[in-house]
This record gives sequence, structure tokens and C-alpha cells, in this order.
Amino acid sequence: MRAEGDVRTVRTEWTGSYLDGKAPVRRPASIRVLRRGLEITLEEGTVLQWFYRDVRQAQGFYAGEEVRLERGGDLAEVLLVAEPGFLVSLHRIGKEAVGHLHDPRRRSRRATFTLLAAVGALGGSLAVYFWLIPFVADSLAVRVPVAWEERLGRSVTEELAPPGRHCRDPQLAQAVGKIVERLGGALPGTPYKFRVFVVNDRRVNALAAPGGYILVFRGLLERARTPEELAGVLAHEIQHVIRRDVTRALLRQASSGLLLRAVMGDAAGVMTYGLEAARALAALKYSREAEAAADAEGLRLLLAARIDPASMLAFFEQLLAAERRSSRLPPYLSTHPETLDRLIRLRAMVSEPRADMPTPLLPEADWQSLRLRCAPGAKPTRNE
Repeated sequence: MRAEGDVRTVRTEWTGSYLDGKAPVRRPASIRVLRRGLEITLEEGTVLQWFYRDVRQAQGFYAGEEVRLERGGDLAEVLLVAEPGFLVSLHRIGKEAVGHLHDPRRRSRRATFTLLAAVGALGGSLAVYFWLIPFVADSLAVRVPVAWEERLGRSVTEELAPPGRHCRDPQLAQAVGKIVERLGGALPGTPYKFRVFVVNDRRVNALAAPGGYILVFRGLLERARTPEELAGVLAHEIQHVIRRDVTRALLRQASSGLLLRAVMGDAAGVMTYGLEAARALAALKYSREAEAAADAEGLRLLLAARIDPASMLAFFEQLLAAERRSSRLPPYLSTHPETLDRLIRLRAMVSEPRADMPTPLLPEADWQSLRLRCAPGAKPTRNE
């Protein structure tokens, strides 16, 4: 029987995929785990050396999720490994050098601790209760089932934008559906099914709800001068869903009832709390770190889908210019803070060279007409 602490029995050879940060192409890679770093051999024979001190982990923190390691700046090199045992090998061989990376062996202990902490917070003193809620919410956000998120997301969107407020124009729905399909096609393996609804509301805003639900308000749609600009907004919001930023934020602001249902996995009871969560979502502001990550990953998604990444930058610049003219911040910027800092980062990322040229979105569509189909007085089009 193999001793768990015996390094000689640990698997050191793994397979995965490598992305160079410039082209959205996965390249097969053989990976060798060493004490100080990783030796990555690509299909054509190129050998890369990654020292653990230069590596950060972006994905693979909970069961069933692909391990994603990154090295470098905004458009970083990426290493993807499907097998979670890869992280165990890193910790057994790399030891202290990989202390900043997730160790799956602690998962069961951490889950038990989270549950006990939640129960203790709900039954403890008021001071401990209010200190513990953010910690419990952050821990639960990466562990709640996707089905639970979907039920909460559906409840929230029905409260914020009942079906009677949705734009029903079939050609507009088809165009938005094609944009979502293009983006979704560049997200292999995601557990979420993305549903985008255009809401007949003149506010310039868009919201991501848990479980893959996204609301685009008419005011924002009309500001999107090209389908690529709308795609940039959707790519950003999709990343908030995938990273579970929205679920984490709602749990942090939720009442004890909603938090307890997340702990217990109560899918049916969560529907009662749709109004509470909807109110929190309408005023939700993400942290600077969450916004920077959603920008970077959203831009990578645009690259992977072969959509011009400059569209994301162009849309934010347009909103900022409108704000300067009117001295009034559009809702989408007020709920997505640090706009100037984000524009500086996006300009740097967009200026980096790319291998693949983007291909147009909806080349046959009359976008200037489509984006106005939700306006009051617009006559719905008919399916031919």
C-alpha cells in the first residue's frame, strides 16, 4: 500500500492544455511536476519552465472544476488540467513552494467548518453573527449547486423584470440569441446555460443574476452602436456569473433565511426570497478586484469567440463621454465602479497583438434598426 506522504509514490506526469495568452487556442501539453516548478512540454517539442512563485490559480477550487493556473500579466499564459489530483501532486512534491495554491485535501475539512460556522453564527451572539456572515457567504458561494443558483436567478429576474416587461420582438430576440450563442461556444465545459432578456426600461443598465440569467435594459441596448459592443457587455456579465461574483455578493447581503437555505441546499424555499435578492441585486456594486477580473476574463472570452475586443473598450468610453456631457453617471457605470482605472487596463489589454483576426457579428443584420426595436412605439417585426 502506498504511503500518502511518500513523494516517490506520487504521480509526477500529467497532461493538459496550454494557452499563450495571445491566441485563444488550446495546445496539448505534457506536464512534469518538480519540486521548484513545472516543466511543460508542448506538442511541437517546446519546453517551458514555470516556477511556482510566478504561478497563480484562477480556477479549480471546488469539486468538478477544471484546474486553471496562470503566469504573467493581464493576458497571461494559461495552463489547464482536467484532473483535480494534479493539485494534490503539486502539494506533495512542491510542499512550501505551492502554499499559495489550493489543496483539495482540505476541501472536506473546509466544507465541514463552513457549515459549523454558519450554524454557530445563526445561533450565536449578535456581534459574532454580523462578523461571520461575510465569511460564510464567500465560502458558500463556490459550493452551492448550480441548480440552486438557477432557481434563485429565475426568482430574482421575475421580480426585477416580469415577463410583461420583456421586449418580444422576434428578430431582436434572434439577434441577441446569436450573440449569446457565439460567446457560449467559446466556453466549453461551463455548467451554466445563459439566458439574456431585453427589458423595456430606458435606464442604461445590465444586470447578471445567479445561474446564468442576464438582464439588458432597453437604454443600454440603444447605446450599443454595434452588436460587438453589446457582446462586450455580455462577456463581462457572463464572467460575473461564471466566477460566482453575483452569487457571493447576494449571499453577503442576504438575510439569515436565505443564507440558511444555501447551507441546507433548500431549492424550493429560496423562491420566497426572490424579492429580497432582487432588491439587493438592483443596487449591487462589485469590488474593484471582481470588476478587474470580469474585464480581463470577458476580454479573453471575446478573443476566444473571435469578436473584436476593442468593442468592450469602445462601449465603456462612450458611456463615460456621455456622463461627462450630462454630469450624470449612467446606472451601468454607477454599479460598475472605477471606470477610469478599468479603461486604462482595457486599453493596455486591447493593444496587445493577437494571432486571430476577429470576424463580424451579425453581418447580415440591420443593427441600427434592431437596437431600437424595444423603444415605445416601435412596431414588432414578424417572423417570415
